[in-house]
Amino acid sequence: MIDLRNDAHVHTAFFGGRDSVSVLVSAGEKAGLSGLTFADLVGPDSAWLASYRASIHRARQRTELTLRCGVEVEAIGTDGWLAFPTDLGGLEVISVGLSRLPLPAGPVGPEVVRSLLLVGAVSPSDVIEQLVTITCLAVERVARYAPTLLARPLAFLTRAGIDDADVPDQAIAALVDACRSHGTVVEISERYRMPSIRMVRAFAAAGVAMAAASDARSATEVGVWDYATEVATVLAGLDRQPPAMR
Repeated sequence: MIDLRNDAHVHTAFFGGRDSVSVLVSAGEKAGLSGLTFADLVGPDSAWLASYRASIHRARQRTELTLRCGVEVEAIGTDGWLAFPTDLGGLEVISVGLSRLPLPAGPVGPEVVRSLLLVGAVSPSDVIEQLVTITCLAVERVARYAPTLLARPLAFLTRAGIDDADVPDQAIAALVDACRSHGTVVEISERYRMPSIRMVRAFAAAGVAMAAASDARSATEVGVWDYATEVATVLAGLDRQPPAMR
């Protein structure tokens, strides 16, 4: 089951969003939530991180919502290396994201990979294997430092033009095993509608925890569920089935 009263991934005006921490907290209260996790994207040059942490700390004094101070970190190396900020202190959770595919020459966006696929320079199976391998390595690396969430798993493939049906079962099994082995919580991304229902079933069968995540860029998107509700319904149905049928 997933808890729709907690939003596990929201962005503030510090990076990626339009609204302040306090405005997002007010939106969470109006939506009837019990908790928010802040997850602005950071990197080595994020000079605003201390102010971000302080803003979340101040907001805690004025709300009954449980607020978690987190960040999103992008994988940038083929070995799963991530663009960590210089100081991880005060962070309660880290979301792993891959909006670009790390290659030996550097990370490339989905539009570049789509072009490479169109001219046959790479194959869908190669891209899938690379992305899954790097994601698993990144999850392992981040889990050494803080409780870890996996943001929008394999959404990069969809953006690059690779259908979920093209992802082999063994690739999903590898991702499931990495999350299970390292205690990683999988975000059910409302914005990206990922992971797919097929992947949700695989995560659920392995006992991997999942969390509803709006990936909100504005206060109007906080705790607003459509896809997450669909996933919750699927999981509720699985929970009612005899073990042999799951």
